[in-house]
Amino acid sequence: MEANDTETKRVFVTDHISEEGIEKLREFAEVDVALALSTEELKARIAGYDALVVRSGTRVTKEIIEAGSRGRLKVIGRAGVGVDNVDVETATEKGILVVNAPEANTISAAEHTIAMLLSLLRKIPAANVSLKSGQWDRKKHVGVEVNGKVLGVIGLGRVGSEVAKRAKGLGMKVVAYDPFITEERGRELGIALSNFNEVLQVADFITLHTPLTKDTHHLIGKKEFAVMKDGVRVVNCARGGIIDERALKDAIKSGKVAGAALDVFEREPPEERELLELDEVIVTPHLGASTAEAQKAAAMVIAEEVIEALKNKPVKNAVNMLYVEEGLMETIKPYLELAEKLGRLCAQLIPRPGRIEQFNISYEGELGMAGEGIGKNTRLITTAILKSFLSWFTDGVNYVNAEAIAKKFGIKVRESKTGEIENFSSLISITTITQAGGEEQEKTVAGTIFGKDDPRIVKIDGYRVDAYPSGYMLICSFLDKPRVIGPVCTILGDRGINIAGMQVGREKVGGEAVMVLNVDSPVSDGIIEEIKQVENMFDVMLVKL
Repeated sequence: MEANDTETKRVFVTDHISEEGIEKLREFAEVDVALALSTEELKARIAGYDALVVRSGTRVTKEIIEAGSRGRLKVIGRAGVGVDNVDVETATEKGILVVNAPEANTISAAEHTIAMLLSLLRKIPAANVSLKSGQWDRKKHVGVEVNGKVLGVIGLGRVGSEVAKRAKGLGMKVVAYDPFITEERGRELGIALSNFNEVLQVADFITLHTPLTKDTHHLIGKKEFAVMKDGVRVVNCARGGIIDERALKDAIKSGKVAGAALDVFEREPPEERELLELDEVIVTPHLGASTAEAQKAAAMVIAEEVIEALKNKPVKNAVNMLYVEEGLMETIKPYLELAEKLGRLCAQLIPRPGRIEQFNISYEGELGMAGEGIGKNTRLITTAILKSFLSWFTDGVNYVNAEAIAKKFGIKVRESKTGEIENFSSLISITTITQAGGEEQEKTVAGTIFGKDDPRIVKIDGYRVDAYPSGYMLICSFLDKPRVIGPVCTILGDRGINIAGMQVGREKVGGEAVMVLNVDSPVSDGIIEEIKQVENMFDVMLVKL
């Protein structure tokens, strides 16, 4: 049963948040607090609440969201930045708004990173234990200065930028890698930008500040440790899983890595006890945001966001796209959904490693008629594209800040319109320009809506296709010769992977072509490598939409 507008709103808090935030919520709603609930317990109770407020401890799974959607749940508030523990996709499908507090813990996380680095270099944890046990062994705890050393920062988002500022204040030289930061923006920050491998090679200390995605999982592993300086120190206060913990353990044991400071782990609490027991490793239990100031700020922000959402008012930190005025939603919703798919597709197609320089979005037909009908709303569609694209690489992107984050990263966003119609009544085209391997590379995708709400990908790099943007898509580039498509389908079939749809686009017979296969399940790297071996195959990529 849905709650009506006059009924008292109910908010369920299932992780510890600052009391100030709870009191703020109680000014508007009835608030219940229950910590350390099991999935089954939360699932049984969630339908009776309009809003759920969590931190990182509660996993808001698909089944919990579905249970809430059968009742009165309208809002999920995450008192922090990451929403890794919230199934945003299911929440979106069920019409449930997800909000977060993306800036509340920036300073706390940056300060904790610096504290961890200094503690590691000056051996403070070991010295503390030694002295308290009655020993006075100064020689054993000789440390290393930061002054004049090179700090490599991987990821120059909110936290990474703040860490870099503080490192410069300590006399360190900062080099950084971030695919979205241009050299011009780097100069403004006073930071030398390099490619990923160069940062690994020159840095005395390396600190990580990226979200955990498919691209950043085990970003630092055996191969990366091999190119680092001997005696390098590594800090991770971002996300567990960015570092391959077994590879780190081996690198420390071999002497390649002199030490590591870890606040986050692939599994929390961590299971790799052998890593934790190494003298060269110092650890904290995910304390990056654990300051009184950050906790209060996150609690107050999320309380305000939840209250505004329950009042049906605009919210600043919406993670998903559902909070749009009802009158506008009916017309624009199909295009917003298409925009998110196109942005996600672009994010997976751009060359890696590379730095995004430009993002060109063109609207044609009805969408290109500026000031008329749906053409008045293309800025919101552009924001949806950017939000979806940037969210693949960084945390905290939403409809409000997507354009600002793109500008901060130095990405030039250009929007063009034309009311002329060629093949479709409306068309959205996106061209990304990326600096990769010293060369400028372009990638283009285009999509349209058939009927009222039937989204399609109709162009990839100049090749006409007609693909439904959903689930897993295998995109193959090849020479248009016999015995290419058949062997690919045979390989997938032999591996038990069902093909739901297939589209082939080409410019001329015997020339280059592209094939898009909708498949019902993921395709492993091994299978992709096998497909790449098919004669006349150029490239194969799996994307998830």
